[in-house]
Amino acid sequence: MSSSYGIYISFNRFSTLTSACFLCLISIILFTACNGNHPPGDQKIVKDPKQMDRQISKYIKSAIEYARNGEGQVDDSIRLNMTDPLDKYYSNTGFGPAWSHEENWLPLADSLFQFIEKAERYGLFPKDYHFENLNSIRRKFNADSTRKMDAVLWSKADLMLTDGFLRMARDLKLGRLQPDSLTLGKDTVLEEQFYSGVLKNLFENGKLTELLISIQPRHKGYWALINGIKGFLDSMDRRTYTYINFPYRKSDKRDSVFFIKTLQKRLAESHCIEQSDRLPDTVQLKNAILKYQKQKGLTADGLIGPVLIRTLNTSDDERFKRIAITLDRYKQMPLKMPEKYIWVNLPGFYLRVIDADTLVLESKVICGKPETRTPLLNSEISDMITYPTWTVPTSIIAKSYLPKLKNNPNYLSRIGLKLVNGKGEDVDPAAVNWSKYSRGIPFKVMQNSGDNNALGVMKFNFSNPFAVYLHDTNQRYLFKRAARALSHGCVRVQEWEKLAFYIARNDSASRTVRDSMRYNTDSIRSWIAQKSRHRIEVRKKLPLFIRYFTCEGKEGKIVFYDDIYGEDKVLRDKFFATK
Repeated sequence: MSSSYGIYISFNRFSTLTSACFLCLISIILFTACNGNHPPGDQKIVKDPKQMDRQISKYIKSAIEYARNGEGQVDDSIRLNMTDPLDKYYSNTGFGPAWSHEENWLPLADSLFQFIEKAERYGLFPKDYHFENLNSIRRKFNADSTRKMDAVLWSKADLMLTDGFLRMARDLKLGRLQPDSLTLGKDTVLEEQFYSGVLKNLFENGKLTELLISIQPRHKGYWALINGIKGFLDSMDRRTYTYINFPYRKSDKRDSVFFIKTLQKRLAESHCIEQSDRLPDTVQLKNAILKYQKQKGLTADGLIGPVLIRTLNTSDDERFKRIAITLDRYKQMPLKMPEKYIWVNLPGFYLRVIDADTLVLESKVICGKPETRTPLLNSEISDMITYPTWTVPTSIIAKSYLPKLKNNPNYLSRIGLKLVNGKGEDVDPAAVNWSKYSRGIPFKVMQNSGDNNALGVMKFNFSNPFAVYLHDTNQRYLFKRAARALSHGCVRVQEWEKLAFYIARNDSASRTVRDSMRYNTDSIRSWIAQKSRHRIEVRKKLPLFIRYFTCEGKEGKIVFYDDIYGEDKVLRDKFFATK
């Protein structure tokens, strides 16, 4: 009896809890509905145009409230990106429409739509700014006058135009790449005032293109790249091509056959060979490769290699993404560059000196190998050293020298290096028990100054945590190579003498009457002639920027460089994979 009674009580409690939960759920639904947390609806026909703006306001308010609680989602196909500034703007304007009036687009709406449609000219992607949805609504309005009576469509279009404009302003100002410690500065952080400011400027002055141009970087290189985009787009091949995985395992017959089939398909896509179920013979494949190499201006040798495969895998679609990435890299630069500075572009293998926005010196450079990359940094030249000594980096000692020293203690002297202890005293390598060291050694490995020194005749120092610098080299023949990612991380400069003389003249020009100048270009010439070691303090520090830009504008066209460290590929996969 007691057992049955217990079950009865439990069941009643369960029923009571269930009823309470149900009532609670109904209350939540009613509360949400009363507070506008629902989508704006599918359609609301307004027959009187003079009532349209009032109805649009109601649906804009409803849509923003719904979007704020749904991570920007307005409906299944529309997601707003700038919910906070949107809410702030429309709240301040009574949620009235910004881009239309009484069933008619305002001129600014047409201007913005056209700008979005041609957004690629600025390295942008129209789909990021609701182009497809906006275009669909415009087509509906043009095809059916009844659809122009739909307040819901007008409200969605208004929100997408404002949202698209704000995101475009942000992307043109800051870009889409995540800032890091190298690039983050006060001028690269958008505040709330920016969004309200650009909207106020736009609606008061009505000059859309002028406004969007004014917020972009002022660097000459940025606009040279922009100026080359139209020509690139006019001839852009938008087809999707077969990707070739390389290298392949030649020992595996199945892998080899698959590779040849894939290569054949890719060459057929470029009209260099007929697509067939039968594998091409050696002569057919070589002729197809030769034809493709001639098309692309490559060395025509008919051979399969990394350059050929890299070119086959680089479509115009991928190139456009590299343009977008490079433009965004400019947006990470300081808003205002120094009057004079050194610019090193690693993929381009060049150094440039800019003075008053004018190129005054250019030099080929050699930069770090992919496994020993030259770091990206901002610094300034602090001093120069003629006929420097070279202290070998610990990474090179551990990786290259230590294994050889274990087999031959005289290895260092054979290649012109010496061992030095912490006091600067020479150490006999034969007296060291090399077998007990595996990662590093408690000594310095150094090379005396001279014509055979790895740093050459001149070294340019600048503060950085990576122990790298600019310098001459004793392997000057390497500058003849097209691909020059060959160093252990430092930047070797072909025109080191011109750079040293420019720095000397710059120091001299900035000297005041009270300054005592301890050197000039003649001093440097004399020390070089004497092969003597001198440390030259640079009084007027020259800013240095080492950057990674894989394309640039030249004479109205775009020049592409190899992605030597694969940094663009990482950014493409992270930020542009769905573009």
